[in-house]
Amino acid sequence: MNDSPPGAPSPLGDTSSQPMFSGQVAPNPAAPAHSARQIHTAVTRSAHRLELLHADALQCRRGCYDCCVDNITVFEIEAARIIASHAQLLAHAQPHPIGACAFLDQNGGCRIYPQRPYVCRTQGLPLRWLDTDPEGHTNEYRDICPLNDHIPLTQLPPEACWTLGRTEKLLRQAQQQHGGTLRRVALRALFKRRSPTSLSAHNE
Repeated sequence: MNDSPPGAPSPLGDTSSQPMFSGQVAPNPAAPAHSARQIHTAVTRSAHRLELLHADALQCRRGCYDCCVDNITVFEIEAARIIASHAQLLAHAQPHPIGACAFLDQNGGCRIYPQRPYVCRTQGLPLRWLDTDPEGHTNEYRDICPLNDHIPLTQLPPEACWTLGRTEKLLRQAQQQHGGTLRRVALRALFKRRSPTSLSAHNE
């Protein structure tokens, strides 16, 4: 599946090493993780409806990790949730070798599945997004994982697809509320981004 389609939020982004939540607000370490959990819960609920709708066609199964590519980046509040819930993993385990997601285990399973970020919660589903061209015309684009490309993507009604943009907006707003920038954080970098403050948050 194309990770960086025109007009769609990309899972790849700025992976600079500046501290998370470097704005002037000094947030409660647990608050960003709680906000991310609320958004993730809503995403999972909506995505499950689409999973049921396309259940006979989706090839996504436990052990399939074709979408679990390396260098994925996430919103800062999503990184905060992972840090809050997986202090021991980040402190003592090793990331998966370069070439696939750092959080895969040796069998291809996700070690942070309950706290996985937004981008991972919609993988495999039919995706759609809107983009405005230089002339001001709004165009619709669609994409899907190659394993599921037998689904008649162009024939699906909009409500049968996951529409990109809405959840990204909620995550950006939540991130700003907690004093974060709009910078994204590399998942692999979380194994290096450990501090007493980051690890003091309660598990979410």
